[in-house]
Amino acid sequence: MNKWTASRLPTMAAKTVVITGAGSGLGLITARELGRVGARVVLAVRNVDKTRRSIADVPGDLHVRELDVADLDSVRNFAESWSGALDILINNAGVMDIPAARTAQGLDVQTATNYFGPFLLTNLLLPRLTDRVVTVTSQLHRQGRLNLDDLDWRSRDYRSMGAYRDSKLAVVLFSLELQRRLDASGSPVRSVLAHPGIARTALAAHSASNVINRLTFLTNDAEHGALPILYAATQDVPGNAYVGPDGFAGLRGYPAVGRPGKAGLDPAVAAGLWKATSVLTG
Repeated sequence: MNKWTASRLPTMAAKTVVITGAGSGLGLITARELGRVGARVVLAVRNVDKTRRSIADVPGDLHVRELDVADLDSVRNFAESWSGALDILINNAGVMDIPAARTAQGLDVQTATNYFGPFLLTNLLLPRLTDRVVTVTSQLHRQGRLNLDDLDWRSRDYRSMGAYRDSKLAVVLFSLELQRRLDASGSPVRSVLAHPGIARTALAAHSASNVINRLTFLTNDAEHGALPILYAATQDVPGNAYVGPDGFAGLRGYPAVGRPGKAGLDPAVAAGLWKATSVLTG
């Protein structure tokens, strides 16, 4: 059986795609490949000038706009200034294992970047979306332990990897509840999850967990790490599909539809998380 690669991408002519965190790594590769097959791609990034330099020689209909997903004011400004239809939103921006810090709105930076910001951005852009939302999660969501009474790490001692795992579990539950709401409203829009396995990018370069990136036989290079995102964004997968590498433990390989961890499939927790997040994000 042939493995799916970016060479099998369909034409994306006349499609508009927004990719957050597309200034480097998996997001930049995703933007390049979707632009190559004809999409109009908006790279939504914190550092506009740096990203423009990064794509200076990349062919395609690529545009750069400022967005800091951790800053809810920035998210609102981006959504309010959007005009026209939007086919696909790819919530790719993320941070991992960073020290405790607070955003301008007083939220935990890691949780805001990985979850609160994407939650708000998706909800604000949803009336314009015609096809799907792809949100990038991690296999580490399987180790998450959400506390719905303290999503923002105020009453608990902050643990940087714990916050990362919890934020990625929150993303999985967000997709579950979003798809339920889309189905209930009769919307044709799909919510889809993608994870890169372990991709050798700069995401964990500062972290002790980066040691695993030296084990190349267990990991994907960045080009392969982007494939599940591209697959989730372009292939006919069901709502709330979980797309990741097909190799051992989902760490590396080629895109395939699998299943998230059990904790990410609880509809009652997903509904409670949505409610709690709505309060925190206003």
